Amino acid sequence: MKQHEAVIEVMKANGGYATLGLLYRGVLQVPGVEWKSKTPFASIRRIVQVYDQFFKIRPGVWALEAYRDRLPSELLSPSDSIKPAVIEFNHSFYQGLLLEFGNLRNFTTYVPAQDKNRNFYEKKLIDVATLKTMHRFTYPDIVSRVQYIDVIWFNDRKMPHSVYEVEHSTDMRDALLKFVELQDFYTDFFIVADEVRKTHFERSIAFEAFKPIQKRVKFLSYESLTTLYEKSVELDLLHRKFGI
Repeated sequence: MKQHEAVIEVMKANGGYATLGLLYRGVLQVPGVEWKSKTPFASIRRIVQVYDQFFKIRPGVWALEAYRDRLPSELLSPSDSIKPAVIEFNHSFYQGLLLEFGNLRNFTTYVPAQDKNRNFYEKKLIDVATLKTMHRFTYPDIVSRVQYIDVIWFNDRKMPHSVYEVEHSTDMRDALLKFVELQDFYTDFFIVADEVRKTHFERSIAFEAFKPIQKRVKFLSYESLTTLYEKSVELDLLHRKFGI
């Protein structure tokens, strides 16, 4: 099998589209393909960019031309669209990336019950997360309020290392109020959204109510998240290759 054919096979298995990170992991496991290059990740990037069988959907996400008419319409919509179906698709897609990213970083990962059956590629989010229920790491009243945060990474001590709210179109202040509940913990806070929403984030975090966490909350764009995820996959595969 040729290298570009292996890329096609992996995309087909994932509904006709994939992030580069998913391709890095899947393509190198396809049997009968020789990767003589010392930079297989660069080869995969070149394949999706050069071959006519592929097209770019958004930064870091590619699809098969043969599947264009079969792809979810929400996937092909502009990333800043406010159509309900697009909002839900993007929300679960980036939750899935955050879960996989956290898994690669060796954290245990959590997604709230209301989102557990949403799709990420051919999986449910609950099947990507490593926790079925959230750790009861503090007083019940605090746990009950933060259990609705979109994604939580827990460390080995079962404490929240970092928390993420995916904000496609809603008022970010609701997300920030959840973060305030964790102000006494050594936890990193992230708002994940399209780059065009950064100004809205800056206006929201400036409210006096969020003063205790103003310097701790970071804005992470969809594109930056996708890049971080890809690089984490590359690093994980290299570690496995050299037994580190």
